[in-house]
Amino acid sequence: MNVRDALEADADALAAIADSPTDVMRNLVHDRTVRVAEDGSHDPNVDVSSSQYDGSDPEDLLGFISFDAREETVHVTQVDGTADACKQLLAEPVRFADRESMAVEVLVTSGQDTVADAAADLGFERHGRGPRFEGEPTVRFRLEP
Repeated sequence: MNVRDALEADADALAAIADSPTDVMRNLVHDRTVRVAEDGSHDPNVDVSSSQYDGSDPEDLLGFISFDAREETVHVTQVDGTADACKQLLAEPVRFADRESMAVEVLVTSGQDTVADAAADLGFERHGRGPRFEGEPTVRFRLEP
């Protein structure tokens, strides 16, 4: 599995994973740090060709994560994908936060067991309830520096 920065051309594939409009995902790529996990059959060290910017196939992407840093906390704004992808992707903001001596928070809605399991595997602890999203309650997971 390779993890890389998301490109605007990935918006269609991200929309398919997140079940969200393509325009929303395109804006996400512009407004946040977004990383994608893709099938490991691609060599990330191969010279970049213009075809890599034409868009990714939803079948090639295993998941994505978006996050931003405010004050002393890195906030994961979205994460979705396979169990392995979620764990590897969630490690991205953790590495960033470690370098900056920041905490990391992720909100998990019911039914996001892969995200909750990935957070627990990486040492996050349940930190109470989070806000409701579209009527769904969330649980706040936090990892202190």
